Amino acid sequence: MARQESTESTGRVAQIRQAYTMTKRVDPKIGLIVAGIGLGTFAVLLAIGFAIGHPIYLGILGVVLGLLAAVVVFGRRAEKAAFGQLEGQPGAAAAVLNNIKRGWNIQLVVAANRQQDAVHRCVGRPGVVLVGEGNPNRLRPMLAAEKRKVARVAGDVPVTDIIVGNDEGQIPLKKLQMHMAKLPRAIQAAQVTEINDRLRAMGDLMSNAPIPKGPLPKGARMPKGAGKMR
Repeated sequence: MARQESTESTGRVAQIRQAYTMTKRVDPKIGLIVAGIGLGTFAVLLAIGFAIGHPIYLGILGVVLGLLAAVVVFGRRAEKAAFGQLEGQPGAAAAVLNNIKRGWNIQLVVAANRQQDAVHRCVGRPGVVLVGEGNPNRLRPMLAAEKRKVARVAGDVPVTDIIVGNDEGQIPLKKLQMHMAKLPRAIQAAQVTEINDRLRAMGDLMSNAPIPKGPLPKGARMPKGAGKMR
């Protein structure tokens, strides 16, 4: 048990060190800023402690609040640096979606093209959310096609589409997770599982469907609905 806790602590320290190294590449003054915030908070509270005659009590409180302030500032700047490195890279939205822990069933890359534009599908209490990343002009027809597929099995469940980007009508990468968290709830938890299972089954069916190679023989007809499934 003690060995497991020691391993976990070592892992956390390694993660913090890695986050600091990554942040410092983008934000070279991060060390000075975090140290300044922590020491500044401690100094202010210690001065108040001397002024009111309780330097020890306020000094201890200053240490605790100084560390807390330093951690909060470091976390925010590290997050900003991470998004700065991800933004504009293929798969950036997928990385953000993959970090959503609760409330969503995420299926990455349900549609893609050779230019690395991609559509990801998220099923949760707000319904089905399709997240597109890449060139907006190429994404719009991809999103429309995916919405038609979803509508076949989702029925009246709301289907929302999002394009990740910084232009008007798009959602910036750094706000994607928060935007999805604020979407209004529209279906029950049981429906989330049901719809997700249906969509996965539809995807499996389409990926396993036999596709004839080459032109159709003369006189052969496409099965009804086959043209719609493409």
